[in-house]
Amino acid sequence: MMTALLLLIASVCCSAFFSGAETGFYRVTRVRLMLDALGGDWIGRGLLWLTNHPALFVATTLVGNNLSNSLASLAVVMWTQACFGPASVWPELLAPAVVAPLIFIYGELMPKHVFYQAPNRLLRRCGPALLLCTGLLLPVSAVLWGLSTILERMVGRTRQPLRTVLARRELEQVLMEGHKAGILRPTQRGLTQALLAVAQRPIRQFADPAGRIPRANPQMHKADILRLARRHRLPAIPFEDPRAERPLLGYLRVVDLYLDPTDQLPPLR
Repeated sequence: MMTALLLLIASVCCSAFFSGAETGFYRVTRVRLMLDALGGDWIGRGLLWLTNHPALFVATTLVGNNLSNSLASLAVVMWTQACFGPASVWPELLAPAVVAPLIFIYGELMPKHVFYQAPNRLLRRCGPALLLCTGLLLPVSAVLWGLSTILERMVGRTRQPLRTVLARRELEQVLMEGHKAGILRPTQRGLTQALLAVAQRPIRQFADPAGRIPRANPQMHKADILRLARRHRLPAIPFEDPRAERPLLGYLRVVDLYLDPTDQLPPLR
């Protein structure tokens, strides 16, 4: 019975380790890992390598959690057989229902919450054990890693969206820390978040093709140029050569034309 109890405690600890490490992986700041890696820290290098290969890390935590749950089930069966005998049926059915909430709270919920609050410190402390488990579980997790790679190639998907999400979360976390430290103002943080919100949209939704932008030429009068800029609401107007090739010569700001009292055009920029 003592062996079953120790096995159950070990399985809960392993489940808590892998569950918390998975949450810390998505919350850790990659900038700190890069600084640690550049400083020669081998733990930082290993964790940075895992962040660059998220599919392998997810496969490792998945295998580790499944092994932990299997050990917990084995421990419960061993405990019921030791207490009620090998022919007991109802204890083997009721014991998992009693143990499952404890495993969920102490092996899943609580470690995820703890790692969510302090991901950098806890993930670094668990770094050696995490790298060791990655090496030990590599024969199994490599199969899942290769299978995910094959499926990605079959459906035409890549890991770039996941890496983009991770990088965006890291940047948002850095901005939040800078705001708490008083380095960034709320307007600066809001501007950055607005840029991140439109980062996935293509540039053609914001910029007009060069052929659609109205152009002037040096032979036009100043009043006509201002009228053209006012009609199209241009802050600056490009100038082109009136010859057949119509190459761009430069541009002028509309405000400079308004402030210049003469009828002559200022030099092109």
